[in-house]
Amino acid sequence: MKKRNILNVQVCCTKQNSKGETEMGISIGICETDAKSALCRELRLNIVKVRIEDGSGMDDLAGYDDIVSLDTARSVVGDWDAFLKRNRISAETDAVYMDKLKNDQDIALLRPKAVRTSTGWVDMGKVDGPWKEKVLAASKKENRLTGWDMLSFDEMNDMCQKCKLSWDKGRGCIGSFGPNDSLLPGIAEKRGCKITASVPEGAKSGRRYTPEDAKILLKEIETLTKALPEEGKMMVRRYAGPLERMKAVADISVSEGCGFYFF
Repeated sequence: MKKRNILNVQVCCTKQNSKGETEMGISIGICETDAKSALCRELRLNIVKVRIEDGSGMDDLAGYDDIVSLDTARSVVGDWDAFLKRNRISAETDAVYMDKLKNDQDIALLRPKAVRTSTGWVDMGKVDGPWKEKVLAASKKENRLTGWDMLSFDEMNDMCQKCKLSWDKGRGCIGSFGPNDSLLPGIAEKRGCKITASVPEGAKSGRRYTPEDAKILLKEIETLTKALPEEGKMMVRRYAGPLERMKAVADISVSEGCGFYFF
């Protein structure tokens, strides 16, 4: 399975606390699959692989790996370092996977020692009609891979740069709201700006905000932009950026009819 990063999917801001420890901040994003103009929409909606839970009774649908344990492989191949080098295998590997071997002699030597092991991952393209729902039901949401997940870094970035919903200056549709202890929600609460004031709780609860919420947020941003100078120059410098980013997200939410969220 191709490894990929979660750039444009889970990008959070961080900061150091008084103990020098890294703390996660709050980010803001749009619900891409709600927006018909999102270039990634169809890819995100296309579930291509899922990992089924143990005991689902559908192990025969899952893929498999032919694996040789490290101890067994060491006892058979002789010079271990040379084996790793000629097969271009990392010294950090936890086992020898037959499909990764490059050397024909090593393949012939180790194949009789290999144990076929289920990966638990099911290729949805190989599952027929009624079984698709059963397979999905046997998997957790976090154990599903979409067409978007299968793209490389470069492919993701290229698509984001071309997408009109890439509100964070072409870097994607997720960006920083600020640290967990941002003073902006408190300032918003004093001004009666309920959407902005709700950000910390919304991030904690997983709330999905609607386009109607976005219309209210746009009015709040006007109010807060005027109010920040009253809080001091430091507040203007600190929170002008988050207000600008929230406005970009709210504008898209209204124009595309898509939700948005904080996390």
